[in-house]
Amino acid sequence: MIKPKAKKIFGFSLIITSIFSLYFVPWLLVKAWLLPLPNTIQQQLDEAIEHGFDGMIVYINQTGQPAQVYTAGWHNKEAKVAAKPKALFKIASISKLYDAVAVAKLVNDGKLSLNKSLADYLPELVGQIQYAESITLKMMVEHRSGIPNFTDTENFWGTPTETYEESLALILNKPANFKPGDGYEYSNTNYLLINKIMDEALGYDNFQFIKARTLTPLNLVNTYSGLDEVTLEQVMSGYHVGHPFDLKEDEHGMLATAEDVGLFVKALNDGSVFSGKEQEIYSSIYKFEHAGWVPGYQSFANYYKDLDAVVIQFYSTTDPKLYNWNLSEIINSRIAKILTNQKNTSPN
Repeated sequence: MIKPKAKKIFGFSLIITSIFSLYFVPWLLVKAWLLPLPNTIQQQLDEAIEHGFDGMIVYINQTGQPAQVYTAGWHNKEAKVAAKPKALFKIASISKLYDAVAVAKLVNDGKLSLNKSLADYLPELVGQIQYAESITLKMMVEHRSGIPNFTDTENFWGTPTETYEESLALILNKPANFKPGDGYEYSNTNYLLINKIMDEALGYDNFQFIKARTLTPLNLVNTYSGLDEVTLEQVMSGYHVGHPFDLKEDEHGMLATAEDVGLFVKALNDGSVFSGKEQEIYSSIYKFEHAGWVPGYQSFANYYKDLDAVVIQFYSTTDPKLYNWNLSEIINSRIAKILTNQKNTSPN
């Protein structure tokens, strides 16, 4: 997110720094940041569409208020179908929250141990992933393993992999980015391996476990493991600047409605998704909100403690330089400010 400078710099250097910074900051981001704050969430969504997003869905679940879903733009731009509140969306790395909950449950069940190593769980990777004997499951959950990120491979999103084996092959026999536990670096490879470990421990696809132990108890019936479980008409179209085609047919894992994600994140933060010592285990290994990105789809699952509100934001347009990511973070912050203003002026 692009932020104003926190430190004051005086005299000529301030002028030079300001001119230099503004020259390299896209004016659209400056405009979005400086525009007067709208009074309503819907006005903010409409403004976001004017900034260039093709479609948006926002779900808000605030304690003491009825849940609300807002939409703007297109569900399918080519067919001129307006954005739908119950559209399915590719939630990308938000799925890591579901994975981490599953890990906590399996640890509580005694099927996994946070202190066992990658070598213990997948011994075939010894010698192919550096420090496999020292990388614990906990380190992988927390992104402290040092294992390189397979999606950082050159031109990955131009020709994405389709299987576990293809994805893993991109980082095998490469040096670690740091020694296990000595640093932090977000790596999708960690969760590629965690999903494999869960599959091996369970003896079946771990999404079945997620469905049985998380989705079904919360009555989340609009969350799916992939495109093969849904019809394409249910899926919101995704667009990438400079790419001529709708990206909805590309397989990128979990899909869900904004409402389903919101109810899950609410249960994650209020603890109702857990039982026994699961919440304690989860709190020791992972966070309680997340964002996701795949071409055509940006998603944000936020919890604002001061508002006691879950806010889910889906944007159906991405771009190569990630300007839209910065823009969406500006819009997210403005949505939070609108909610704060509404709370402060509420007669209750």
